[in-house]
Amino acid sequence: MADMAIDNSKNKARATIEGKTWFGRILFVVLGGLFGFFLSRAGATNYDFYAQLFLFQDLQLLWVIAVAAGVGFAGTQIYKRAKIKSIIAGTPAVYAAKPWKKSLIPGSLIFGIGWGLAGACPGTALVMLGEGKLGSIFTITGFVLGTYFHGLYVNGKFSKK
Repeated sequence: MADMAIDNSKNKARATIEGKTWFGRILFVVLGGLFGFFLSRAGATNYDFYAQLFLFQDLQLLWVIAVAAGVGFAGTQIYKRAKIKSIIAGTPAVYAAKPWKKSLIPGSLIFGIGWGLAGACPGTALVMLGEGKLGSIFTITGFVLGTYFHGLYVNGKFSKK
């Protein structure tokens, strides 16, 4: 009987995490909207800011990224030390280190080159589309196709037989 209760609890948590409950869906929309609002207010959706960043003329976006990384790091440390349970699932977060892979170097370079050429990263491209900047459709198409082909590569669909 106790095992059944645990399984039901896990299924409820999984459904909430995947956004299959009304609370999860509403929370995802609200948090996504706030994220987009803050990206827009910080100037992260302005193509000119990206150009100025990569030409080292205006480092505003660099500071935005640095502050976001610092706040994220501090929040994660507090979260880990206080053993706070997640809002959605009500379970403690599990932090496991991922193994180092050689493919991280070329992947990072491809991501950086794409970011520089497109003037947007995946998060800001979606916000740009929300702002009506139709050029972001090309960026979104690029990262969707890149993710798809990466999945094929990882699953061995490109290997020679």
